[in-house]
Amino acid sequence: MASDAVDGSVRSATLVIVPMSCKRLYLDRYARPDKGWTDRDEARWPVPFWHIDTGMAALLILLTAVDDGLGALYFGIVPEAVAPFRDAFGVPADHEPIGAIAIGYDAETQQRDLSSRRRPLEEVVHYRRW
Repeated sequence: MASDAVDGSVRSATLVIVPMSCKRLYLDRYARPDKGWTDRDEARWPVPFWHIDTGMAALLILLTAVDDGLGALYFGIVPEAVAPFRDAFGVPADHEPIGAIAIGYDAETQQRDLSSRRRPLEEVVHYRRW
């Protein structure tokens, strides 16, 4: 999609959600007794699950919006826009925006068939060996 089209879609969106990841809160939560640990050792996490879980939540927001018949668009926030975003909305320094989701009424009147863009299942699913 051309950047002008994305920009126009975002500017007219009814709602924009900015999912935030916060490593501190994530480690604090998993250091509580009900999770089995009492320290904040991040060595337990082979990848930054605070970002991954936030990304999964974003995906669920997108799917829910589309299931409800709305238009939804995920877009990244370029690095140079993060500081102005933080300043404008008073976002704490330890909360990281992972992107943004624009939700509104879909301007497209016809469904698009994207099946030709999909790779064959054999290229993306591997059983027992790569």
